[in-house]
Amino acid sequence: MNETILVVDDEESICQSLKAILTDEGYQVLVAGSGEEAIKIVDEEMPQLVLLDIWLPGIDGLETLQAIKKINPKTLVIIMSGHGTIETAVKATKLGAFDFIEKPLSLDKIIILVNNAINLIRLQEENVLLKEKVSHQYELTGTSPAIAELKEMIGIVAPTNAWILIMGENGTGKELVARSIHHLSLRSHKDIVEVNCAAIPEELIESELFGHEKGAFTGATEKKRGKFDLAHEGTIFLDEVADMSLKAQAKILRILQEKKFERVGGNKLIDMDVRVLAATNKDLEEEMKAGRFRQDLYYRLHVIPLVVPPLRERKEDIKPLVERFILDFTTKEGMEPKTLTDDALALLMKHDWPGNVRELKNIIERLIILTPSNEITAKDIPPLGIKEETETTFGIQAAGGDSFKDAKMDFERQFILKKLEENEGNISKTAEAIGLERSNLHKKLKALKIAVKDQS
Repeated sequence: MNETILVVDDEESICQSLKAILTDEGYQVLVAGSGEEAIKIVDEEMPQLVLLDIWLPGIDGLETLQAIKKINPKTLVIIMSGHGTIETAVKATKLGAFDFIEKPLSLDKIIILVNNAINLIRLQEENVLLKEKVSHQYELTGTSPAIAELKEMIGIVAPTNAWILIMGENGTGKELVARSIHHLSLRSHKDIVEVNCAAIPEELIESELFGHEKGAFTGATEKKRGKFDLAHEGTIFLDEVADMSLKAQAKILRILQEKKFERVGGNKLIDMDVRVLAATNKDLEEEMKAGRFRQDLYYRLHVIPLVVPPLRERKEDIKPLVERFILDFTTKEGMEPKTLTDDALALLMKHDWPGNVRELKNIIERLIILTPSNEITAKDIPPLGIKEETETTFGIQAAGGDSFKDAKMDFERQFILKKLEENEGNISKTAEAIGLERSNLHKKLKALKIAVKDQS
């Protein structure tokens, strides 16, 4: 323990007695015989806790309490009095005292009271650190003009209740932007609830969004609150909103318009008070033209648009991003910090980062784990792409030929290449996305002569 406690009493025997027992408890203890001396010590030493006698020569305990609170409002003060009355205790509490104890002092009670006060101080300090850590988690990293402009826009729109549409490629950090907006909003004391619109099966959309009553359908063994219910008075984040079916879009639109909903199997209307943030990696205007996205839902969500720039358009942010990822990962894993040499950074700067910030983060974590030295050099960096060897991201040119078989193979090849790129080379995710077993996709890759390093 390194907490400092100040004992203020004009009876030297009490000061020495308290100093002895509190020192035995592991605290650093200072003593003062008057209010004036106590104020000077508080100003110079900044103790976390003060045990303060109410009756003192010169200025009394209540005046001393007021002076201590002016110097440092966070200092906890326990009032001690041999003439304790409810009126005095109430007055001391109103002036900011943490607690009140009567004389003659019970040493056991003093120890319990002091330990409770110190535990509260520690919790408050931990809370401050956690808030700083949370703020850091939601902080956009970078100093490029594009990121500076995005940060400025977030600062303007976050404190409002405006609905926001966040647009950008996969891996640019749209979820981070959404969480940053919520963190800076007036709703930050409530939850932000994420809805992965692409992952919810159409037949379960109502249950997921609105919840259901017990017995509403087969398997509904208990009541369940939906996403909108959980987000009440907070924020709901509709991620990949363009990947919803038209039927699901209609259900979302209805609840956004009416701001009321019923649980599946229920008949009670539940009021909804949520702020809506939505994100997509698709061009919604093109999706509307193609009939895949509802125009009325688009205009409902498109109140304030924010665009998250791809990493290739803000390469000056690569260095601070790398430093951030190294610090975050090594701290989390309890590892020694590592540094990136100039030649390694130069190599990273040459890459176009089709997977954006997510791809960079994955590469850095891999380098930290696999590089034995505390210095990461250009030699440690694996090939970041196979574009130099071939004409496509994953290593094969389009097949030539005029036959139907050749055309079919060419289509399959281009389709799989596109899906691999969308899923950053992850075989398992690509297989799931196109409805193939992983082993079957491997066979197809081999047949089409597509060379890809599995990122699964």
